[in-house]
Amino acid sequence: MDGESTKDVDPTDADHREIGAGLLDEEMGPSSAVAHLYRGEIHRMKFWRERLDQTTYWAIVVMSAILTWSFSSRENPHYVVLLGAAAVTAFLIVEARRYRGYDIWRGRVRTLQKNVFAYGLDPSAGLEDPAWREKLSQDYRRPTMKISTEEAIAHRLRRIYLLLYTITLGAWVARITAFVDRPLPESAAVGEIPGIAVIATVAAGYLLAVFVTVRPRTWRAEDELREAEIGKHR
Repeated sequence: MDGESTKDVDPTDADHREIGAGLLDEEMGPSSAVAHLYRGEIHRMKFWRERLDQTTYWAIVVMSAILTWSFSSRENPHYVVLLGAAAVTAFLIVEARRYRGYDIWRGRVRTLQKNVFAYGLDPSAGLEDPAWREKLSQDYRRPTMKISTEEAIAHRLRRIYLLLYTITLGAWVARITAFVDRPLPESAAVGEIPGIAVIATVAAGYLLAVFVTVRPRTWRAEDELREAEIGKHR
């Protein structure tokens, strides 16, 4: 490169930053390297998206099987439903770990979409992030998780798992009230554990899930579909 060091390149230079300029003009198209890079990141994102769906699928299958068995006979113990809730929690933790990985690939895809393709379609709107090249380069050099486990759990609770917990809780309440002969809280007892203690533990766990889901926070995950803006750009 005529002896010019890469360190001499000004990251704020227009030619350096605006890789999307003229991208979709008739005379131009996306460079082969960028196109292959984007396609590769789409493939990775799709693979991790499928892993998320598999975890959710098995959580629903396990919960459905346990609820079906629990209500198949009045003699079946009610605490099996709680074991189902514990299994759903295990799936939630696994899915949160996968979601953190999925966010890495989705973040790269969205970076390219916002700063290359969106800019190529409408340069007048400007760049989403003028420093996106530096950030993406650093991410390739040293990939790191972008969101915490707690935020990933909150995302999955909002999407599906809080609903699964609500269904499980409703089924358990019905199981210890309408399908037993003993009164509350005695009907909720598990072995030597008093019913009131079991009810308090279940209620505390559910309220914790609700708190994690709805508490105010600064979301670090890459932006998802904005449901509040339905139909805005049509």
